Amino acid sequence: MQIPIINGIYTDTTPDMRTSYPRNLVPVPKVSGIASGYLRPAEGMVEQSYGPGISRGGINWNGVLYRVMGNRLVKILADGSSMVVAGEIGGTDSAKMVYSFTHLAIATNDELYLYDGVALNRVFDTDLGVVKDVVWVDGYFMTTDGEKLVVTELGDPFSVNPLKYGSSEADPDPVIALVKLRGEVYAVNRYTIEVFNNVGGDLFPFQRVEGAVVPKGAVATDAVAVFEDAIAFVGGGRDDSPAVWLGLNAGVSRISTREIEQILAGYTEAELAQISLETRSDAAHDQLWVRCPDRTLVFDAGASRELGSPVWYVLTSSIVGYAQHRARDLVQCYNKWNVADTQSAAYGTLEKTVSSHWGEVTGWEFGTAIVYAEARGALFHQLELVSLTGGVAAGVDPVVWTQHSSDGLTWSVERPAKAGKIGDRNKRIVWFGQGLMERQRMQKFRGTSDCHIAPIRLEARLEPLS
Repeated sequence: MQIPIINGIYTDTTPDMRTSYPRNLVPVPKVSGIASGYLRPAEGMVEQSYGPGISRGGINWNGVLYRVMGNRLVKILADGSSMVVAGEIGGTDSAKMVYSFTHLAIATNDELYLYDGVALNRVFDTDLGVVKDVVWVDGYFMTTDGEKLVVTELGDPFSVNPLKYGSSEADPDPVIALVKLRGEVYAVNRYTIEVFNNVGGDLFPFQRVEGAVVPKGAVATDAVAVFEDAIAFVGGGRDDSPAVWLGLNAGVSRISTREIEQILAGYTEAELAQISLETRSDAAHDQLWVRCPDRTLVFDAGASRELGSPVWYVLTSSIVGYAQHRARDLVQCYNKWNVADTQSAAYGTLEKTVSSHWGEVTGWEFGTAIVYAEARGALFHQLELVSLTGGVAAGVDPVVWTQHSSDGLTWSVERPAKAGKIGDRNKRIVWFGQGLMERQRMQKFRGTSDCHIAPIRLEARLEPLS
């Protein structure tokens, strides 16, 4: 019999039935004749060089990759080399980077900096106030201090007119972030989102679109992103538990599953404030990365549409369990995905040929649905994990481990099986004598980044017991 492997099931002590999403494996819908989909290794991070500090933000401006690293603005070239083009940039927090026709704007440390390709200067106009976020729209840089919406002058981005202040007043909650979508500005508050468009005039040139208020908000400035032509955010309304939403005009749709929301509910308010969203569209995978303190939760919109249900998986920089995923500030530039390390000044690229992180071994894991024999027992004579094998590094002899459980909480001792050396593309990954199932069974499998295989199908040969 075939056992589904895209998502697994386990239980906890509450008691509750939970979903185990693939860890460091990407679900791919693909009718192959073997199965309707498979799991491929998530891309690894390959180091190119080091900058002057940990990355705080990145952007593709005029075909060139720029990063704020440490307190410097750095230009990274196509060959991976870099040069410091400007400094000092205050603070150590994340940096929001947007650009106009003439300037690259950087909002960080409650300050606004403008770079014109030659010099970096801070905007010192006292009427600007504190800068929590920035967007560029219709010739203006618009910022917020958490209460007011502020625009710079059309002819002088270093100047602010205090008569040209706006506000988000649908709810007395603070403005968390600003997002531009389809020429409109979305003021993302803690519990609401308001939409503004440009109507001109001598004072604040943007007007709130009545009837377009979204009754949900975001938990943090970085927990907002443009995704699938909508505003993706982590948050909710007043008295809501945190969830992942897509919002457009006055409508919202929930894309998080019950399992994702259970994970989010396990974070404190301070930990939720550390969440950031990043997006990536590559090879029909439209991904929303929800970067949490101890893992990154990834929603794949393209795969979800094809399979007809939400597709999530987990990225983590650990061999077993969970740890912070060490990729941040994704930027598509030079025809590749550029990333930076969360724990060092290293930067590099995402590569499909490896699944290690900055040269360090990581682990992958996936589980199965419940095999249920309708209260009748069965003997598991054989398990075979049908996989794409042989793509490992030279000199590596990788192993896959499996274990099983009848209750989803306590698991058997792990059993290993060889996964095939380099070039061994017809290797069968098989376990024999997998014991007795009295009523039901869950199985899970794990390996390391040295075991660079793509599981396609799990076959079990059972003997039912009357």
